[in-house]
Amino acid sequence: MSKIKTWTPKAADLEHAEWYLVDATGIPLGRLASCVAKILKGKHKPIYSLHLNTGDHVVVINAARVVATGAKMDDKMYTRYSGYPGGLRSRSLREQMDKDPTFPLQHAVRGMLPNNTLGTSQLKRLRVFAGAEHEHQAQTPRPITFNAKGDIEIG
Repeated sequence: MSKIKTWTPKAADLEHAEWYLVDATGIPLGRLASCVAKILKGKHKPIYSLHLNTGDHVVVINAARVVATGAKMDDKMYTRYSGYPGGLRSRSLREQMDKDPTFPLQHAVRGMLPNNTLGTSQLKRLRVFAGAEHEHQAQTPRPITFNAKGDIEIG
């Protein structure tokens, strides 16, 4: 009778991270954020492990062209509180997109990552740009497209 051994990756087993490019034009915010979080975590790899940063770098362009379904542009609110009486401030998604179009996507992805130091290191591999220009051409990122079902296809 043979023993079956389960292999667990160690930090020394990890290879360098890949770079991926996502065009956010016309993609719903939540769907895009969940796919980006999946790549940042490394769940698309067979070497995925919960306790290691097995994820890759993701460059998102055209974040200003991301869409929200339904009435979320006016109904979804981003709040912050200063800690003082009367210090609660809120903005709708539309107002936030006008002020900083990269914030809603970063905020959504951050909420889908672990709330610990591993999640912080995974979030550092995300780069979001409002327009089509980005400064990571030297890394030759591989493009990611979305099929009709909304799943990612790495090209």
